[in-house]
Amino acid sequence: MLDCGLDMTSTLNFLPLPLVQSPRLSNLPGWSLKDGNAFLDKTELIDLSTVDVILISNYHCMMALPYITEHTGFTGTVYATEPTVQIGRLLMEELVNFIERVPKAQSASLWKNKDIQRLLPSPLKDAVEVSTWRRCYTMQEVNSALSKIQLVGYSQKIELFGAVQVTPLSSGYALGSSNWIIQSHYEKVSYVSGSSLLTTHPQPMDQASLKNSDVLVLTGLTQIPTANPDGMVGEFCSNLALTVRNGGNVLVPCYPSGVIYDLLECLYQYIDSAGLSNIPFYFISPVANSSLEFSQIFAEWLCHNKQTKVYLPEPPFPHAELIQTNKLKHYPSLHGDFSSDFRQPCVVFTGHPSLRFGDVVHFMELWGKSSLNTVIFTEPDFSYLEALAPYQPLAMKCIYCPIDTRLNFIQVSKLLKEVQPLHVVCPEQYTQPPPAQSHRMDLMIDCQPPAMSYRRAEVLALPFKRRYEKIEIMPELADSLVPMEIKPGISLATVSAVLHTKDNKHVLQPPPRPTQPTGGKKRKRASDDIPDCKVLKPLLSGSIPVEQFVQALEKHGFSDIKVEDTAKGHIVLLQEAETLIQIEEDSTHIICDNDEMLRVRLRDLVLKFLQKF
Repeated sequence: MLDCGLDMTSTLNFLPLPLVQSPRLSNLPGWSLKDGNAFLDKTELIDLSTVDVILISNYHCMMALPYITEHTGFTGTVYATEPTVQIGRLLMEELVNFIERVPKAQSASLWKNKDIQRLLPSPLKDAVEVSTWRRCYTMQEVNSALSKIQLVGYSQKIELFGAVQVTPLSSGYALGSSNWIIQSHYEKVSYVSGSSLLTTHPQPMDQASLKNSDVLVLTGLTQIPTANPDGMVGEFCSNLALTVRNGGNVLVPCYPSGVIYDLLECLYQYIDSAGLSNIPFYFISPVANSSLEFSQIFAEWLCHNKQTKVYLPEPPFPHAELIQTNKLKHYPSLHGDFSSDFRQPCVVFTGHPSLRFGDVVHFMELWGKSSLNTVIFTEPDFSYLEALAPYQPLAMKCIYCPIDTRLNFIQVSKLLKEVQPLHVVCPEQYTQPPPAQSHRMDLMIDCQPPAMSYRRAEVLALPFKRRYEKIEIMPELADSLVPMEIKPGISLATVSAVLHTKDNKHVLQPPPRPTQPTGGKKRKRASDDIPDCKVLKPLLSGSIPVEQFVQALEKHGFSDIKVEDTAKGHIVLLQEAETLIQIEEDSTHIICDNDEMLRVRLRDLVLKFLQKF
């Protein structure tokens, strides 16, 4: 299984979970069903207990892991890099924390019944597979899920059941993010997901190792192909400065890891020149502290110039200095120290980007009524208009600066030209222009042969077959082989061996020596079930020149010889001896009537013309 991401856009259908009782939200009328009976149907597309291995590409693609490892009978292994696991843990911990600190008074599930769902207001009535929507997992389930992960490093080769080898490669998108190669001895599939060619904080993308792929599975491209990340960061900084100068506050709904490191770095370079050095930056998240620390300790996963700083020794990220100089302060939540330190105008980084839970809900309620304040959306995962819907009417300014460093279509076509896979497989959405910009033929994957596309729940047959297996030969068996040159540059040797197969590995072992029968009954040994080898006749090669063969027969006293041509060769008739020799390309038959002496004489004459082996 390649990745197990969690689609959180379904949360946009729900009301925000406020930390502080919100009269506005709690007084909204409930939706009541007029009639209808309750039953739930469950659709599962695949039995996840049959999955042996899950490969994770980056920490955003593992958020559904606890649902799989804890509730489906899954008993396999999960592979991921260390930063992926540690930062994935932070994202899950933050999610669980946000949901659990605002317990729901009641739970309802009847609305998921298809008959009732049809009566719901849009967009809920058109939502796909609502019966599979789940409540959030617990921290206990998160810890149990993460304990099933095996850590791997870039370029490490991992054997899976001897059948294939998988290798993670740096994908350049986030700390520890990986592309995966799945290969046998003769076939190679590359899985490219969430990759970036831009210079940000992670190690650069390894493209060379993707070459010679039979199939390249491509997904996780940028969600906003028309936006240039550098331009967006510039816009982010200038809008932030403008608001703060006018006495307003800036709210940045974000995840606790990833783009926030790059934003803090850009602001670090920007604040002094923009005269913002006395404006406080607050980072509020239950995992804020761990996230800022992790980014500093995963040195080997960083880009080269950040790695070198570690040996100076200097912190690789400037947010360490922002914290030391008190410009950046981090808090687990709104309560406690934050409320006493809080001063405005300020900039707050907090979650969740969906604006449905987390401390961001409080700030939206707090700052939404003033046009001096600004909310800047940088995460591309959610439609910002839908995220804002429950807070309308809003007076605060809303700026959309989505920063997505993943591959765009120009970069993809360049990458495909360089690595030249035989076939490309990708989601259907990438093979046509976006619905909103149907004229933009440049916003799709263009490759030769055309990409094979797939949709949700579609079964795809990949266009290659396993044709060969590699077989090892034991040294002592190799020693015993005597190659013979049969024509210049080509030598052959015969092999008699026992083929030993275990865990999809094949080994040729020397055949057992014929055992001498011994008297008395002996206990059967384990090796007795290996088949005994018969002594082999030599193999023959070459062809029999008919004219010279007839001369040889005459020299040995045979007369009255007739030669007939047939479709496959020749028949030599010895009329006197009532014998027939049938010579074909791949066989020679001597047919004589019950005269064994004669047959052996003729056989020896035939063999003189052939090479033994």
